[in-house]
Amino acid sequence: MAFIYDQHFEHLLRRAGFGARPDELDVYRRMAFPEAVDSLINYDRIIDDVDTKIAQPGYAQVAAPGRVFSPNTVITDAQQRWLFRMVHTNRPLQEKMTLFWHNHFATAYTKLAGATSPAEATRYMAARPSEDPGGVRGQIEMLRDNALGNFQTLLVEIAKDTAMLIWLDGRTNTRAMPQENFGREVMELFTMGVGHYTEADVYAAARVFTGWNLTRVGGNAPYLTFFYNAGQHDTGAKAFTFPIYPDGSKTIAARAGAGGMQDGLDFIAALARSPNTAAYLARKLYRFFISEFGEIDEGFVKRVSATYFQSGYNMRAVMREVLMSQQFWDERNRYTRYSWPAEFAVRAIKDVGWRGLSLNDARVALGNMGQVLFDPPDVAGWEAGQSWFSTGAMLSRMNFASALAGNQKFELARTAADHAASPQELLAWVLDALKTAPLTPGVTADLLDYLGATGPWTGSTTQIQNKVAGVVHLVAGMPEYQFV
Repeated sequence: MAFIYDQHFEHLLRRAGFGARPDELDVYRRMAFPEAVDSLINYDRIIDDVDTKIAQPGYAQVAAPGRVFSPNTVITDAQQRWLFRMVHTNRPLQEKMTLFWHNHFATAYTKLAGATSPAEATRYMAARPSEDPGGVRGQIEMLRDNALGNFQTLLVEIAKDTAMLIWLDGRTNTRAMPQENFGREVMELFTMGVGHYTEADVYAAARVFTGWNLTRVGGNAPYLTFFYNAGQHDTGAKAFTFPIYPDGSKTIAARAGAGGMQDGLDFIAALARSPNTAAYLARKLYRFFISEFGEIDEGFVKRVSATYFQSGYNMRAVMREVLMSQQFWDERNRYTRYSWPAEFAVRAIKDVGWRGLSLNDARVALGNMGQVLFDPPDVAGWEAGQSWFSTGAMLSRMNFASALAGNQKFELARTAADHAASPQELLAWVLDALKTAPLTPGVTADLLDYLGATGPWTGSTTQIQNKVAGVVHLVAGMPEYQFV
């Protein structure tokens, strides 16, 4: 019974987090399931001091050769800091939702760096306001702050976000030349989805956001920030093919430039209010938290959509509905999501160990697997699912598993010593540490053959050192470990 109970919590922490460190599992297994879900969702009750652990003994290491570690201005450092948070945070759902929103509102550092500078682009993507000389809050910090907040508020924040205004060219959106990129994507990718708007709606949406531009401020550390430019706002009426107001009106009336920012706020409110938005989010949450296999359960979509509206677009309430749903706990939906590279790497680090591990090595490995944090390939984000597993990407995962196991070889051997009376016992210990989708008898037999390939089992220190890292590499690199 305890084994089944642990399986439930392991499933919860793989999906609502990045797997479970041993100390995490110990904490959650003392709770009832509703209490555990409540703890994950109400993470703001837990002190967020994880960044203070960077460079402290007992934690994964970060690398900044020859200079000060600067995640607010150096993108490789920002990537390492986020990986550090994923591994060591006590707020796993906050980081998981931040990753979800990063893909949902996909914005790429590379374009920002080309339009400004590498240091400035990193500020707009990753800066913490408490550490930035101008108080800049990077997009990822904004997403983290709003990870389970109000969705309408999140839409307003993303529409005013400096990185997004550069990424989708909003800073050039003027009344003489309305820029359509954000107007299109806010409907197609961020809210209602394909098929629920027309090209005329795209042009009208572009006009709505005219004047939502940027201005440069600050003295010693100047930066771009949102600026509503009343003189560049299109003051005419904007007509849509779907309701903008609760009374069913489809037209935003003409407004003077001074009050024209309200056009955008009214439009965002209409998108948040749309039943298509609720269903679009519910389906996306199903694929991310429930299953990528088979058809989406429409009963789930209806219940999550209802919660979205009943709560006033509150994502905390929505995620409680997701994590408490019958579909989430259905055993048939375990290991039915292909892990993203960040999920795979962080889970492996949690399972295998991090003593002496440089997260810079993990950062590089993620890029080889097909995911560069802060730099999705386009506005649609990463193409998830089975597409993560090209031959080259899978080889990169296996190489990372090998490097991680080798890095932790002596620590693994030390911990495994009490579980190495036989190859069977050692394998059981490894499989308990690295949970996988069910293995076939043939795969288990192959792993045992590996352990016994060099002669009779003695359980000596040398034999354990030689074998445990190898079998950990094999398990973490096998297809069954790539599912969450």
